[in-house]
Amino acid sequence: MEQNVGNCLPKECFDPLEEGYPEKIYLNRSNSVFRDSWRKLKRNRAAKLSFFFLLFFIFTAVLSIWWTPHDPIKQNINYSNLPPKMPGVEINGLNGTAIVANKRVDVYKKHGVPSSVHFLFGTDNFGRDVLSRLMVGIRNSLTIALLYVVLVLIIGVSYGLVSGYYGGQIDLILQRILEIISGIPNLVIMVLLLLVLKPGLFSIICSLSITGWTTMARVVRAETMKLKVEEFVLVARTLGESDFKVAIKHILPNIFGIILIQVMFNIPSAIFFEAFLSFIGLGLPAPNPSLGTMLNTGYQTYLYLPYLMWIPAIVLSIIMICFNLLADGLRDALDPKISYK
Repeated sequence: MEQNVGNCLPKECFDPLEEGYPEKIYLNRSNSVFRDSWRKLKRNRAAKLSFFFLLFFIFTAVLSIWWTPHDPIKQNINYSNLPPKMPGVEINGLNGTAIVANKRVDVYKKHGVPSSVHFLFGTDNFGRDVLSRLMVGIRNSLTIALLYVVLVLIIGVSYGLVSGYYGGQIDLILQRILEIISGIPNLVIMVLLLLVLKPGLFSIICSLSITGWTTMARVVRAETMKLKVEEFVLVARTLGESDFKVAIKHILPNIFGIILIQVMFNIPSAIFFEAFLSFIGLGLPAPNPSLGTMLNTGYQTYLYLPYLMWIPAIVLSIIMICFNLLADGLRDALDPKISYK
């Protein structure tokens, strides 16, 4: 048999291997947990669309730091209550016209506004550009939500890790303190803080953070108590790892997905609470714009200038819906039991 093979395949049929020629080994790219989660998230159309919407709003908020179409604070009574006007658009409601005394008139021409001046979303009763104020309002609302989330992560995650990891009397004491704090309404805390602090960004973040971290602490505590009895944690403790390293290196990475989902649900709650406080006059002081202050201004003139309320209301609704849809998508993507074909 060997002789036949040798006769069929003479040495001339083979090329000698060059010295130093590297051997190539092709391996399939392994699927990590995060790569698999990203693949599932991309297949969730609602979450993917929400992600791009949120990127647009974040870009708008960052852009407003350096540029806005007009000064969002400067008042010009001559330009007050102008309807939206878009260049080249002749659709009623977007061409600078409005119905006055049962007759449609060009409001821009009536107020003597130059033809080169356009307000895409109109102006308010002080002549301030609604689009510019909307851009700055989105930035202020997202800033409050971001700072709130950072404080929630620092306080809630640390509190939950300590309570869940040590358990016993420490857990008992910490949980009783947690129950007392979570029983205090946010609105009461906000009103009390206004007696000491001036209304503004700092007082809103403080009122949100004083009780807002309790839910995060409970979630982290529950997951920590579940993981601290797992084999990999017991092995790490047996090998002499300190409690701090066990919590940071072994427990925290395994509950990262739960923390991320909780953060995504906390952000719209913070935005809505800030809008509510600003709407009732306990938020950012004038003339600083936010989605809540713009809603308050639009509510006062809703009957004859409805766009002043509808525009910030629609933007606020879209932001909150996008965060919730993205959080749902992340929850499904980080769940190993759910798979998309």
